[in-house]
Amino acid sequence: MPIEANNPNKKTWISVPENSDFPIQNIPFGVFLTRDDIITIGTRIGDQAIDLGALHQLGYFDGIPLTDDIFLQDTLNDFISDGQKTWRLVRNRISELFDINNKSLQHSSAHKKIVLFSMDEIEMQLPVQIGDYTDFYSSKEHATNVGSMFRDPKSALMPNWLHLPVAYHGRSSTIVPSGVPVRRPMGQTLPKDSERPVFGPSKLVDFELEMAFITTDANLMGEPIPITETEDYIFGMVLFNDWSARDIQKWEYQPLGPFLAKNFASSISPWIVTLDALEPFRTASPVQNPEPLPYLQLKGNHSFDIQLEVDITPENGSPTTVTRSNFKYMYWSMAQQLAHHTVNGCKINSGDIMGSGTLSGPTPDSYGSMLELAWQGTKPIRLNNGENRTFIQDGDTVTMRGFCSKDGIRIGFGELSTKLLPIFKSKSKK
Repeated sequence: MPIEANNPNKKTWISVPENSDFPIQNIPFGVFLTRDDIITIGTRIGDQAIDLGALHQLGYFDGIPLTDDIFLQDTLNDFISDGQKTWRLVRNRISELFDINNKSLQHSSAHKKIVLFSMDEIEMQLPVQIGDYTDFYSSKEHATNVGSMFRDPKSALMPNWLHLPVAYHGRSSTIVPSGVPVRRPMGQTLPKDSERPVFGPSKLVDFELEMAFITTDANLMGEPIPITETEDYIFGMVLFNDWSARDIQKWEYQPLGPFLAKNFASSISPWIVTLDALEPFRTASPVQNPEPLPYLQLKGNHSFDIQLEVDITPENGSPTTVTRSNFKYMYWSMAQQLAHHTVNGCKINSGDIMGSGTLSGPTPDSYGSMLELAWQGTKPIRLNNGENRTFIQDGDTVTMRGFCSKDGIRIGFGELSTKLLPIFKSKSKK
């Protein structure tokens, strides 16, 4: 089925600001609360949110096999479960409705009043009910940097790293959308030159610049997904900040990997950009040496040229861009990650989230975490207000952005913005 929505020549009758992340060629999917306190599934063009539930009720999706309530839900899970054919039909229809030459909705003031909202009239929600969350560790530069810090640089990568996409299972209950603040976690740490741990607030809270992909129902338990089919089961992508407490992590991660240092919070951008919308921005993944085992081998371009950047904004100050990276640096592709994830028969469900792992580039200004940018605190980052940062302080807001740009078309993810609050303090009992 052709992806008509990707036509670079298409124009829309909705006003789209210059350099917007959301031209008519994007058509992402999300969930929002309307001005009437109704939760609905929607999309976005320019600075207008579009109520897909209302569009469906008004008959604009006639001819597409959709249940009556498919867009009247508080998550995208059921829509995602309908599969790639339905996603494409819906995106193509939305693209057709909002094309500058289509008059059906454009000339209906009554219908436009029902389906269109300015962004300040809505409140974005978590787009999916997340059953499971897996976080990969797929940037070679990041893995090498961290390995060099904590081990001999000559053995920075563990023996398995170049042979399989390393990952761990995270906690879905603490994944929140952009705009929801997170709190500094408590936990055990081992002070320098001490033999016994102490309990208290983490002193080394860090962001991790990641992206994540969201799956549809993919397989039966016991059934691997062949690598040639894995992308058919990826609905789309979001920006992802996998918050980390480095001091807690250092003490606890052996022998079973991350636990309290990771599961206290992760943040995602609320608009899911479909893999179809990203199709024009495909690019080659890094060369893999040694050659992967046959079940991980694939041909063609399976990465995407997504430019990424992170700002830190102190409570009393302006934003400072601290890093610029790119999704294309990821050594193990999403297709390989999903193929490896299911090769043992692990079942994948609609709404599952797979984090890329920290996306660090090859130069110091493209590293994807404060651990690397400030190199374990030895090279503080100077903010615009004159303050220094080695890790994230209470009151700081971390903002991530990502977009693709080619031949005059920009497809973006909007912003993922999260403020770090102090530790939670329970109210004293009277």
